[in-house]
Amino acid sequence: MLFTASTVKDSLPNVQRFVRGNLAGGVDHMVIFLDAAGADGQREVREWLEEQPHVTVIRTGKEWWAGDKPGQLNVRQRINVNLLKHVLAKFDWAEWLFHVDGDEIVQVDRGVLDHVPEDVVAVRLAPLEAVSRKRWDDDPTWFKTLLDDDDLALLHALGVIERPANGVYFHGHVEGKPGMRPRAEGWLTLHRAVDAEREELDAFRHSALRVLHYESYSGEEFVRKWAALVASGAAPNFRPARGNTASALRALIRKDLDEGTAREYLMRLFERTTEDDLDTLRDLGLLVEVDPRNGTHRPADFPPGGYDELMAALDELRPLPKRVFHPHPPKDSPEGRIRAVRSLLRRS
Repeated sequence: MLFTASTVKDSLPNVQRFVRGNLAGGVDHMVIFLDAAGADGQREVREWLEEQPHVTVIRTGKEWWAGDKPGQLNVRQRINVNLLKHVLAKFDWAEWLFHVDGDEIVQVDRGVLDHVPEDVVAVRLAPLEAVSRKRWDDDPTWFKTLLDDDDLALLHALGVIERPANGVYFHGHVEGKPGMRPRAEGWLTLHRAVDAEREELDAFRHSALRVLHYESYSGEEFVRKWAALVASGAAPNFRPARGNTASALRALIRKDLDEGTAREYLMRLFERTTEDDLDTLRDLGLLVEVDPRNGTHRPADFPPGGYDELMAALDELRPLPKRVFHPHPPKDSPEGRIRAVRSLLRRS
């Protein structure tokens, strides 16, 4: 079975697209850690997720974090995926685990994945990024791919991008997303699979293994996502290329403008920093059209007793501190506590 782990806080329509797309695109079971189960709108999200037969929902409140909730989202994401990796390592029926965000949809050819050599323990999904427009009549279906130097130079010469670099052409990450065999030694981070020394593991790549990224795909989504991140006070880790945008948004939000005025200027920032030239990119043949709703994958069911085994293993870890599952634990973490927790995990 192919699993995904995701730490999510989003609107119900976005979560529905996320779940349906991933299950149609090659995923068998999704484990979703609700990052703010008690926040506005999240009860509706939780109730819908709990009705989905191929989804396991974990509420990550005070009880989950045992009084030690990390302040940074990136840290919580890494902890959650590696906790799940530890759990799945117990079961032969868990073949792969991928780490994806709530705005990403896995697109994998399971036939290709089945033929990854046994001695290769990691896979890298190539990113496709949704074209950013002020509005879409429906979900985006046009996606950008990473370009070679010549095409980047062409777009720069045409004034479409400020510099001939994929890091400028893409508004989100260009690294893609990682997957691992759960029983393999190592860790999953946001974009890499690494060993105990934090060195990146060799990863299998193929054109049929990719991930769709809905990064600020519309003006509405740009306003929602960036305003929430900047206003959260959680010090999100923006890419350097997006640092100026984050600073500008932070300054704008602090102006305490009325909603209508703030929205007007947020949309102006979107137009200047994020909106793509769909017509030019499509005319030049640089886009691919993908509708994840057309995916034909039928998720596999757990073997007899498998789901109960998974839930029992997760329940054993609920009362324990979770930072032990971070691949790069803070230097000031008490070693005695970490050793004690690892001892408990070995016996679980």
